[in-house]
Amino acid sequence: MSNNASVRIVDSADVSPDAMIGSGSSIWHLAQVREGARLGENCIIGRGAYVGTGVEMGDNCKVQNYALVYEPAKLADGVFIGPAVVLTNDTYPRAINADGTIKSAHDWEPVGVTIERGAAIGARSTCVAPVTIGAWATVAAGAVVVKDVPPYALVAGVPARRIGWVGESGVPLVAGENDNIWVCPTTGDRYFETAGTLTKETV
Repeated sequence: MSNNASVRIVDSADVSPDAMIGSGSSIWHLAQVREGARLGENCIIGRGAYVGTGVEMGDNCKVQNYALVYEPAKLADGVFIGPAVVLTNDTYPRAINADGTIKSAHDWEPVGVTIERGAAIGARSTCVAPVTIGAWATVAAGAVVVKDVPPYALVAGVPARRIGWVGESGVPLVAGENDNIWVCPTTGDRYFETAGTLTKETV
């Protein structure tokens, strides 16, 4: 665990000495960060949140209160995990084997959720591993994600489906001058849609 004085870990948090915590990060009341977890700089782990063994997290991530980030999840820089979000790690969960014996760590292979740069996962949503949430995508509150989400997509519902596009500011994009042009009303950035994918215009 980092000895950097700029890391803030409150007394009631349970942080493994084998976890790596980047400078400027804060871990709040009753949160648990397991062994081998690697958090980047300026991350915030909210009250009661759980970060599993070996989870990888980039810089400037926010994991809000009571979110559960199970291993082997991988979060890129600037990922937002809302309150009570669950990132699962067992595709076919069972407490026991078919013969009635209790499942052990050797009886299943954990699979993770991958979240790319800048994406946001809304409150109480669930991402069922293995899925990838593309860069700058937004998962609406309460959604259940069971398949990959493309970059810049806005998805909602159970199961989650794309209902629009969002820009890097997080604001839904509006239609431009033709069907494949989308514009951010906040920044003016323009995006091009081709075959169900969105690409930001480069200057």
